Amino acid sequence: DGHAPGLTGPALDAYLAAGVESDHECTTLEEAEEKRRKGMWIFIRQGSASRNLADLIPAVLRHGTERIALCTDDREPDTLRADGHLDDCVRLAVGCGLAIEEALVLATANPAQYHHFDHLGWLAPGYQADVLCFGSLAGLRPDRVYQAGRLVASDGQVVPGAVPSAPAPEWMRGSVHLAGLPGPGALRLQPPPGGQAKVIGIEPDTLSTRHLVLDVTRPDSGVARIAVAERHLQTGRIGLGYVHGFGLARGAIASTVAHDAHNCMLVGSLDESGPADMAVALARLAELGGGQVAVLGGQVLAEVALPIGGLMSDRPGDVVASELESLERVTAEALGVAIGAPFMHLSFLGLSVIPQLRITDLGLVDVDNFALTSVAPG
Repeated sequence: DGHAPGLTGPALDAYLAAGVESDHECTTLEEAEEKRRKGMWIFIRQGSASRNLADLIPAVLRHGTERIALCTDDREPDTLRADGHLDDCVRLAVGCGLAIEEALVLATANPAQYHHFDHLGWLAPGYQADVLCFGSLAGLRPDRVYQAGRLVASDGQVVPGAVPSAPAPEWMRGSVHLAGLPGPGALRLQPPPGGQAKVIGIEPDTLSTRHLVLDVTRPDSGVARIAVAERHLQTGRIGLGYVHGFGLARGAIASTVAHDAHNCMLVGSLDESGPADMAVALARLAELGGGQVAVLGGQVLAEVALPIGGLMSDRPGDVVASELESLERVTAEALGVAIGAPFMHLSFLGLSVIPQLRITDLGLVDVDNFALTSVAPG
């Protein structure tokens, strides 16, 4: 499974020669068409933060459904409740002009073929009876869902007892292991001489970032502080940097969902209160055993507890979705956060394989050059 945003030309050729077969990181039609032309499978992504479907569906309209499928990567609980999962991707693809039959192929037969699930993906003898039943194709919302021939959902409700559940083992809990709780001083980054610094630039509807150089001494610059605290081995490592694009003007947000190392990600205001609120947010993550929080003036305003590995909840999906909606509303109204799905964007800022700038517990990462880098420009 590939992960090669923006890779083209000879570099892409070398990547394919190494044996990689697919990619879910395409953001432009040209990129998707080149990769597909050279034999890659293209997974068109439509998640909570990265929304590429409308830009890439023309590849299917021009060249057919071969070697293309749909994916989400990732969708938050509130998005799942409001819009759906792959069913939403199918509806959007149809809205972009794709025939219903072709859109369904992208969500069923094609992904089964790519993953070599030879017993899935078709309604035919010898295949597992995973079936969605529609009263009407208008809206593409199933009335009944069968899994392996058993009715598991009907009229939008899970059939009682149809989906087995089991408690998470205890070793999955208590996963926030810090080498003590850092104070505000450990989360305060001094600007380089002259006030200019490298800044991670985030934008709506994409996971790629920009390599910016901005004045980080001006509170009205739109820049915020960002930190990554290692949470698995109690190393005490904390990476510090700057980020632009959240719109956060005061307070702090924090999360233990941070691909792929899943350390503690913190964003705080550029003013002097920012590090203090970041420290409170980090302490609350430790108390929760993982989750997502918003803090202002030293007070936790809203939170979502994720005690299973710091990544998942053991409570009903509707409860988690409502808590996340409340958390996002608070970050917008109280902290000034302007970007949609802020915690999803935050979760990808530690993924040091997507250009251009990322941050880990080791510090700022120049992904284009595969190297750690100082926040000082130049």
